[in-house]
Amino acid sequence: MKLQQLRYIWEVAHHDLNVSATAQSLYTSQPGISKQIRLLEDELGVEIFARSGKHLTHVTPAGEAVLQSAGEVLRKIESIRQVAQEYSNERKGSLSIATTHTQARYALPKVITGFMDEYPEVALHMHQGTPMQIAELAADGSVDFAIATEAMELFSDLIMMPCYRWNRCVVVPKGHVLADVQKLDIHDLADQPLVTYVFGFTGRSKLDEAFINHGLTPKVVFTATDADVIKTYVRLGLGIGIIAKMALEPELDNDLVALDASHLFGTSVTRIGFRRGTFLRGFMYDFIERFAPHLGHDLVRRASGMHTRLEVDELFSDIELPEF
Repeated sequence: MKLQQLRYIWEVAHHDLNVSATAQSLYTSQPGISKQIRLLEDELGVEIFARSGKHLTHVTPAGEAVLQSAGEVLRKIESIRQVAQEYSNERKGSLSIATTHTQARYALPKVITGFMDEYPEVALHMHQGTPMQIAELAADGSVDFAIATEAMELFSDLIMMPCYRWNRCVVVPKGHVLADVQKLDIHDLADQPLVTYVFGFTGRSKLDEAFINHGLTPKVVFTATDADVIKTYVRLGLGIGIIAKMALEPELDNDLVALDASHLFGTSVTRIGFRRGTFLRGFMYDFIERFAPHLGHDLVRRASGMHTRLEVDELFSDIELPEF
């Protein structure tokens, strides 16, 4: 059994069983990958992938178990590489982050700019997706950090640490019937067509909970993952928008009226996390602290030794989180 073979089966499984695409991504030949997979299957005495002719069709039950173990081995190998790199050149390497559009667009730019100025030899990679995609990317080692707000149950394999609290605002066109309301009521919103986030994105669950708790059904007419898209359709008159307050840009959005909605919806908490057992390089600790200054090196080290989400939550229970 060779590490190369484990890498091949892992990559094929994560390229939708497309051996040709896997070969391109690994800069090798398709026949070479197919041969090594066959050799590994022969050695193990089980099929990892089921086939129809020359095409792989699905991962077998045995293959699922093999792939899980292969992923663990490959992550351990990557940790060893990270250890070596930290001691050979502590300011050179790569850092990959998975997050939502709202975090990437509004919360991270200043952090990333400062980080890249400090670490010009660290290659930074950003992946945007749904909470489920973010969790999967972090859990299987495709990214180093996950930054998310929603669906924390998906991140049970990660150490998720609280970064900041945030809430929402309502945006309406100038001249709208709600534009001059001094303090919004949830019933004001229930009577209007709403333009907001797709369920599972950017604190959407808090919005739905607020309506349900008042026995109301919101008239959601349009959803998007991107606050800029939501604001565009508010401008077109499709409905009133409910967005993260951080997504409001006064200079660019001066044609809209922003109304505070923090008293209507529960506060959301954005968290940053990584896989248990991950070796964190010095610049990784620095990135976390730049994003959430209360997450110093010692506190992150303590969190990384925790075994359950409850332990992590208790560690941070007395910390007053900043508001974004």
